[in-house]
Amino acid sequence: MDNFVTQARLASFWRVKMLITVAAKLRTIVMFNSRAFNLSDPKPYFINDCCFGDDLAKWLIEEFRSRNVVVDGDPGQEDFGWFFGFKIERAAHFFVIAYRNDDQQKGATWIGWVERNRGLLGFIFGGPERWVKKEAVELIHHALSNSPLICDVRWHFRADFEGGVEDRGASSPA
Repeated sequence: MDNFVTQARLASFWRVKMLITVAAKLRTIVMFNSRAFNLSDPKPYFINDCCFGDDLAKWLIEEFRSRNVVVDGDPGQEDFGWFFGFKIERAAHFFVIAYRNDDQQKGATWIGWVERNRGLLGFIFGGPERWVKKEAVELIHHALSNSPLICDVRWHFRADFEGGVEDRGASSPA
């Protein structure tokens, strides 16, 4: 019996290690440009005047629904932007959107990141990006890269992006 328990623990350990390794190789932060969404008219319900992106979040929600993805009803607001929840294979995720006021000629730079909604314990013990499903990132990638409203889609590893390294972006998340 002890041998069986040991083997089961080892198998479980390797499954978790594999998931962590896959997550470490998955780009979960995306930057893209677009002129299609509001950048100049702060709405009365914005927490801050720079909280653009509600229309982008609503557009993505409709894109997901058209692909039969379970999505939250309305986006939520943070002090820097917007987010919404969605499920892939019963796994809850968030997509968070922020706007960076830079080169308006190319269109606004939007920054989005995918997080796994695993509750407080999952956040503490794994971080929000650790358990992100590849299918969640691919869903966002297909919605963005297949739209004529969006250009210059670039995916980043969290460590690179948080370290200020933006020149290592890739055209796909995997």
